[in-house]
Amino acid sequence: MTVTLRSLETAVPPTVLVQDQVRDVFAQQPGLTRLGTRLVGTSFDYSGIERRHTVVEELTLERRSENPVFFDAGARLILSPSTKVRNDVFAAKGTDLFIEAARRALDAAEGVEAADITHLVTVSCTGFFNPGPDYKIVRALGLDPAVRRYHLGFMGCYAAFPALRAAKSFCEAEPGAVVLVVAAELCTLHVRSSNDPDTIMGSSLFADGAAAAVVTARELPGPGPHLELDHFETVLTPVGEDAMAWSIGDEGFEMVLGTYVPHIIDEHIVGALEPLLAREGWDRPYREIDHWAIHPGGRSILDKVEAKLQLTEKQLAPARQTLRDYGNMSSATVMFVLKHILDQPFAGGRERVCAMAFGPGLTVETCLLTKAGAPA
Repeated sequence: MTVTLRSLETAVPPTVLVQDQVRDVFAQQPGLTRLGTRLVGTSFDYSGIERRHTVVEELTLERRSENPVFFDAGARLILSPSTKVRNDVFAAKGTDLFIEAARRALDAAEGVEAADITHLVTVSCTGFFNPGPDYKIVRALGLDPAVRRYHLGFMGCYAAFPALRAAKSFCEAEPGAVVLVVAAELCTLHVRSSNDPDTIMGSSLFADGAAAAVVTARELPGPGPHLELDHFETVLTPVGEDAMAWSIGDEGFEMVLGTYVPHIIDEHIVGALEPLLAREGWDRPYREIDHWAIHPGGRSILDKVEAKLQLTEKQLAPARQTLRDYGNMSSATVMFVLKHILDQPFAGGRERVCAMAFGPGLTVETCLLTKAGAPA
């Protein structure tokens, strides 16, 4: 049985953050030490990001608010709202992003109607509310109220893989199943000014966005390119439990993204790939896999992956371009990279795709896919 990702669509909020402008604002915040100011400049300048998106409309110099909550543009002052305030924005703005991405994926899946969706899997680690995004999608898209709903929360940047793996399992158990997977993250809600290197790093990287996919084993019309879900694997590195983590603070979620993470990935990425590639007895150079969908957790991570696996610049281009134009949107980001690969010119036939994401633990999620279908 072949389980196929029949559509993959993305959505971002309209407010754009230009990286060098945001850098200058963070560098001017009161309370920054001389070291903190240098870290801001270094983190932003070497992030590999040119622009990002945010649901917080206040986070621009062009917009003035009479009662600012997140950013006082007149004073160029980053404010510190409570976790409740931030989460309330997640419930409102996150709902919009979840629904927009889900609707786009459903509209793009030829031969699939709202009534055909049997399972719904939602993903996020940047907020909580209930009735949650799964419920909101059912109501907004007119899905069957009896659709089986699952939410994966607070897993971090790798969570799209467990969601897609669950979708594949549902389809293998029920050949007629049609699964809608939606990941939405509002990372910028938790941005704050600080001298802490991890906080500065997060402020330079994180962004908001959503992605959604329709997954099924059904035979459907539409011969264009699609992605077959072949194999998934999970590996925990022997070190790094404290190097990447999320916790909930009084003024938002607190991200730990240690500078040692790229070194951990460099040391353990080959071992993390072994269980996945062993499924097909792969013993050739990594670059012979056509496409690589690497979660762009940061520029240094992509540099380590490219060098360690001896990949080409072209193979890392989808990840680097996603990072450049959208930043790190946590769980949704690797789906943006996969869409980039799916939308590339395609001569037809079959091309292999290896996807990877890294998250708290340190957890490495991997997936083998096949790009197949008619030329596009």
